[in-house]
Amino acid sequence: MDLGHALRAPSRLHAFNRYEIKYLIDVDRLDGLRADIEKRLDRDVHSGPEGYSIWSVYYDTRRLRFYWEKIEGLKFRRKLRIRHYGDRFAITGDTPVFVEIKQRVNRVTQKRRVRLSYHDALRLCDKREAVEHSLGETAFIDEVLDLTSRLDLRATAITGYQRHAYMGRGADVGLRVTFDQRVRGRDRDFDLATPAENRFIIPPHKVIMEVKANERVPYWLTDLTASRELQVVRVSKYCQSVEAAGRAPRSVFHVPGHDIHLPLEKA
Repeated sequence: MDLGHALRAPSRLHAFNRYEIKYLIDVDRLDGLRADIEKRLDRDVHSGPEGYSIWSVYYDTRRLRFYWEKIEGLKFRRKLRIRHYGDRFAITGDTPVFVEIKQRVNRVTQKRRVRLSYHDALRLCDKREAVEHSLGETAFIDEVLDLTSRLDLRATAITGYQRHAYMGRGADVGLRVTFDQRVRGRDRDFDLATPAENRFIIPPHKVIMEVKANERVPYWLTDLTASRELQVVRVSKYCQSVEAAGRAPRSVFHVPGHDIHLPLEKA
């Protein structure tokens, strides 16, 4: 199965508007939290016993414009990435990936993406060439071409992690809770299929729990996080990757209490 690529709409172009809240938890608390979540939410159909892998290539300017917009907390900001779900070592030019623009408008996160072959995604983002697409995707493709050309974007960082995901049902439709483990990255060798060395950008004993809601977080979930004394954190995987590679100083997004020189990934 090609994990993560089941489409939920007729078009290949998807748009999501939602609120996102993040927590940083110790890995030894993960099983208990997942057990509580599973009482109220359904496991994502792509999230088996081991979850699934997500790898993303982020694009930025030479001076890291998107990084600094995130650090400075601009009310409107964007970032461009190519995202793959599943085994990165199985990627070929024909493998489906998503080209995504994720943007923040005040407190709302918006994500728009189109599914392309990996070959076409690289043509679009690296070579800045128009690729074959449906009529409904023209505006998005044009926006990617404008961003990459006008801002001279180039691949800047890669992130990867293992995700367990849960989806709301009934009154909680639209709610999504994810747990991301073994969060790692690199600042070179940007071919997703390259067997390159990665560094942990979040300490390996930590897990990022993320709550994503269309309108509001249900009371049972806020009560759960309060009873577990979970603290909301501001953490960006992209910013962590940039900082771990020494390309920018530590920021408000840096995980406190841990040296920036995190260990290399072990096979």
